[in-house]
Amino acid sequence: MSDQNVRNAGFTSSGIRGGSLASSMMSQEARASGGGVHSGGPTSTLQEMGARGSTHSSGFTSSGISGGSLASHMMSQEARSHGGGIPRGGTTSTVQSISMGGKGGRR
Repeated sequence: MSDQNVRNAGFTSSGIRGGSLASSMMSQEARASGGGVHSGGPTSTLQEMGARGSTHSSGFTSSGISGGSLASHMMSQEARSHGGGIPRGGTTSTVQSISMGGKGGRR
C-alpha cells in the first residue's frame, strides 16, 4: 500500500501532480529554501520513489521502517546529523508518514 499512498499524494511516474499534496510540499520547500527543492529533501526523495514505485522496497512500509533497509539507513544518518533524533518534517519522517497514507506532517 505504501507505493499507492505516495502516488495518491501526487508523486507519480510522470512528475508531481498539480493541485496535490506533493505540489503543496514542493511549493513550501522551495519557498523555505529560497526558490529550489534540494536533492535528498522530502519532496525530491518522495518524487524519486513515486516515479520508481520503490517506496515499499526501500523499507518504508505501511507498518513502519524495515530494519536493515535503505529507509533505516536514511533514518540513522538523519538522526546522527540532528544529534540523535529525527526531526518532524524531516526527510525520513515525511516519507514514512506519506507511505503510511498520512500528510507528511503538513496540514
